[in-house]
Amino acid sequence: MITLVLIGLLGGLITAVSPCILPVLPVVFLAGGPGTEPPKPDGPTPPDPSEAQARAAGGVRLDAPPKETSRSPRNRRPYAVVAGLVLSFGFFTLLGVTIISALGLPQDILRYIGLALLILIGLGLIFPAVERILEKPFARIPQRQVNKEGSAFVLGLGLGLLYVPCAGPVLAAITVAGARGEINADIVALTLSFAVGTAIPLLAFALAGRRVAERVAAFRTRARKLRIVAGALMIALAFALAFDVTTALQKALPDYTAAAQKAVEDNDTARQQLSGLYDDSNKDLARCEDGINELRSCGAAPQIAGIAKWLNTPGGRPVDLAALRGRVVLIDFWTYSCINCQRSLPHVEAWDRAYRDKGLTVIGVHSPEFAFEKNAGNVADQARKLGVTYPVALDNKLDTWDNYRNRFWPAKYLIDARGTVRYFTFGEGRYAQTENLIRDLLTQADPGVRLPPATGQKNDDLTSGRTPETYLGTGRISGYAGTPALVKDRTTDYAYPADGLRLNQLALAGTWKTTYDEFTAGPDARLALTYRAKNANVVLAGEGTLTVLVDGKQTTTLKVHGSPTLYRLTDDGTAREAHLELRFTPGLQAFVFTFG
Repeated sequence: MITLVLIGLLGGLITAVSPCILPVLPVVFLAGGPGTEPPKPDGPTPPDPSEAQARAAGGVRLDAPPKETSRSPRNRRPYAVVAGLVLSFGFFTLLGVTIISALGLPQDILRYIGLALLILIGLGLIFPAVERILEKPFARIPQRQVNKEGSAFVLGLGLGLLYVPCAGPVLAAITVAGARGEINADIVALTLSFAVGTAIPLLAFALAGRRVAERVAAFRTRARKLRIVAGALMIALAFALAFDVTTALQKALPDYTAAAQKAVEDNDTARQQLSGLYDDSNKDLARCEDGINELRSCGAAPQIAGIAKWLNTPGGRPVDLAALRGRVVLIDFWTYSCINCQRSLPHVEAWDRAYRDKGLTVIGVHSPEFAFEKNAGNVADQARKLGVTYPVALDNKLDTWDNYRNRFWPAKYLIDARGTVRYFTFGEGRYAQTENLIRDLLTQADPGVRLPPATGQKNDDLTSGRTPETYLGTGRISGYAGTPALVKDRTTDYAYPADGLRLNQLALAGTWKTTYDEFTAGPDARLALTYRAKNANVVLAGEGTLTVLVDGKQTTTLKVHGSPTLYRLTDDGTAREAHLELRFTPGLQAFVFTFG
């Protein structure tokens, strides 16, 4: 649980400084500033008789106790705002869907409540009478100052509802669990740690606002005017959020926290922690090992969930695993730009053709590596070109990927007629072994079945000695040998190393902009790579041309057009070692190299 709490805390910290939070930061800053205006005394303070006598005598009272300096109550508004925010986030994220469903309320009701609270607080800052109404529910609390911070607490409640959508996998795990009503100690710990993580930067910002209000003379002398400005700003923000005006601002800003969020929330450790939070069934998958050449019991098959769209089903209807009891199911995780998946698909398609009417159902779960692979049109087009005719589920949020604790493209899971996972294998190869186990399960399901001859696919070790898939992005690149080191999100001039490239190394030359998961070419952009394989391929996007040189000789020029597509660079009869250089026209984007 400690690891889970740490992931939640770091995820919350990143969320609180992400671009989607920026529109509410001015409100948080001003909320920590001038509080309720101090009441004015009803009349002049009566003089102390002893002091009057002492002044008349031309001296002072030596026996008088030290006079206490009047001190204004400490402004606790920043803490009240953050306390309300944490409470509203934790409570409504976990229980909001359940409450809304039970009451039959609209799904957007919580957002509307948050907007209404923001408007009320704004009106309270402008009109003191409204603020007194907002503070009445806190009148029973003995401490007077706490009562005066009631409106700030209400503001925190509203902000907690409005900034909730700005998050990634951690919040996804929390909201899914809340939506399903399956809340346990792990989910509560993750929720609280995430809320605390988001609260820390916001509290620091609110405290900064309080400090400015207390130290800057203009804030003290113009407190009333500043309260009116803050109120107007809150009302304006509420309307901007209601009519989605803030989206333009958020889109214009670079997503400067994307890499940090991916590193914290989307690494192997995080996925292992976040998967299984709301479905214990997948924990049984740990009882089995990858590629063991026998059938084992690996627990009940997790559900195919969170699917954006189904392809190759009647009317696009989803496939329910529970409805497939009595049939053997093969689930194949793949993604269309992955050359390893493309080489695996003919085997899967052959099994589908040979055994569909003998009791086998094949389901392709398309779990994307890149954003462009989430486009349903792209997937449908590529599936058609690749000959995929069995049902395909678009797992764009990787919910099913997480349910199966998957980590590889491609990956195959065999489920028997009773709904139990019996075998899984990651990567390419083991085709004859997998087909033999499919045949065993079909025979177990129907001892009288007459199976056709095996499809005869060879079980070659296709990956031996071959250069591995190589991602072109600062987040996942390996074997980079150029100078200087890659500079993320900034256009930079690069050069090849003076001593050349060894096997499986690559380098850039010319001008490039490198991001977490792609390289974008600038003037004189070149890329060199030494590889070993039968063929080399690259995923490219944009408009332009790519010149290919192999061992110093130009071999072809490719025209690149449109969305990311896999392009064949070399194609030899046998595997060999070669030096590849690519010359790009400006604007082309490169995502990943694959080898066959």
